[in-house]
Amino acid sequence: MAHARNILALAAAAALVATAARAAHPVGERHLETTNPTAALRDADHKPTVRITVWYPAAEGADEKSLDLGPPGQPMFLVGEAAPDAAFADARRRPVILFSHGFGGTARMMGWFTTVLAQQGYVVIAVDHPGANGLDRMTVPGATMFWDRPGDLEAALEKVKADPAIAAHLDLKRLGAAGFSAGGFTALAAAGARVDLKRFMDFCAAHPDDGVCAPQKELAVTQEEAKAAFASPELAPEVAHAGDDHSIRGVRAAFAMAPAIVQAFDPASLTAISTPVAIVLGEADPVAPPHTNGGVAARAIPRAQLKVLPGVGHYDFLATCSPAARARAVPLCMALNVPQGQTHFEALQMALNFFANAMGPP
Repeated sequence: MAHARNILALAAAAALVATAARAAHPVGERHLETTNPTAALRDADHKPTVRITVWYPAAEGADEKSLDLGPPGQPMFLVGEAAPDAAFADARRRPVILFSHGFGGTARMMGWFTTVLAQQGYVVIAVDHPGANGLDRMTVPGATMFWDRPGDLEAALEKVKADPAIAAHLDLKRLGAAGFSAGGFTALAAAGARVDLKRFMDFCAAHPDDGVCAPQKELAVTQEEAKAAFASPELAPEVAHAGDDHSIRGVRAAFAMAPAIVQAFDPASLTAISTPVAIVLGEADPVAPPHTNGGVAARAIPRAQLKVLPGVGHYDFLATCSPAARARAVPLCMALNVPQGQTHFEALQMALNFFANAMGPP
């Protein structure tokens, strides 16, 4: 049975590649930096900096380089390719997707998703969230002040809009948001969902073993540590703004993969969302359990699309684990019961169809 599933997954991935290749562009990649005042609270070195990666359709002949993660010649995660600082494919304005990674992840880790969107005609603006990414030292504020994530995306968008080499290629009348895990939370917040921090703390007090309440493997923070941080003189003034409106003006569609921390949203704000929303999640996800996270959002948000993938867990949505990663028993790669190619195919197919329907074809 496992062999049959592998064959089906490879066939599905091959079909996606073949379909995409008929209309695909090479992918360009550019890196920028911006600042966000709350970043200094979350960053281990108190820097206000937010790193930005922009992926976009590049001109034919662009020299794409591997984005795979790990030692040269023996990567741990297979991401894709992009051409550094390549010229844009043409002078057309392209729809824009703001992208948010999960807790402990990076923009590049989700390149399997973002580069395909760029191949298909989107400009993708992604960030490494301060204090919550795998390149820097993670922090308790980075882990717990999740409502500041949309502000990182908003700051990145403003920086890109001010860059003359990129701004002329942006169609900001077609602006979407997407993300994975805590990044799925970010996408929903960008679309208008608002945080009720007391509600989340009460939920975790009643359900301490729920996947989003338990200490995470990327940085183990207990609820007691979170409460102490929120009450500290350094964080308390910002915590008072958790329930503010953190939506991003102009977002016309939001796509969330395995969204987490959904219990932190005020239910009334979910039912008030008028922006089109699509959610894909794994039925076997213990980190962001569907019945307390993605499923809750899908039931509350009017006309939300929901796809549940049987047997799929949480880390299936990360970049593909290489044979070397499996041989070294990398923990994120050892609990995959469904081939990742199949999961990625389903997520990409849903996202491309969703954004095309919500904002018009790219």
